[in-house]
Amino acid sequence: MTTGKPPSTESIDPALPLGDFYAAAGLAPPPLQLMPPESVPTPYDALLVHDRDMTSTLEAHHGQLSSLRGLARREGPGRLDREVVLVGDRDGVALEFGAIRIHLDRFEPQARRLIDECRRPLGAILAEFKIAYDSRPVAFFRVPPDRIIRDALDCGDAEWLYGRHNRLTGRAGGVLADVVEILPPEKPK
Repeated sequence: MTTGKPPSTESIDPALPLGDFYAAAGLAPPPLQLMPPESVPTPYDALLVHDRDMTSTLEAHHGQLSSLRGLARREGPGRLDREVVLVGDRDGVALEFGAIRIHLDRFEPQARRLIDECRRPLGAILAEFKIAYDSRPVAFFRVPPDRIIRDALDCGDAEWLYGRHNRLTGRAGGVLADVVEILPPEKPK
């Protein structure tokens, strides 16, 4: 339910809302090094440089459904911020670490209830409720993993991880969510 719009050039802090979780813990977030989409290396380019939601992309890539492991949550007026790990339902392996700011007032009550439970990825909820949206990556980056990211992704001594900041907007207008998505190192198959 997405359209093929190019990445946006609007000014959005690519670290938000992840940076807010670090700030709340009194920590500095690891530095995101922005990069053009064509510089994202293989195989991460196929997983990040697209206009689809990450839930369905990662589920297709890993051949399994996924669920959330919540790490932290923050609530604000009309919004919910979640820091989460997307894990494979079959093997429990971390598929993604990230933070998402969801604008709850854009969703009907049943969808809001599921979002608030923090067990299912937003992409799965959007699909279940047939909510039309546009997915627009606004930044691509590499990041040196710190202890928080290493623990979340069980990524050992990886030097760099790759990710993006994606904005989901409703077809009727308005931002549904902003999400920072960081992938673990790809393991050989």
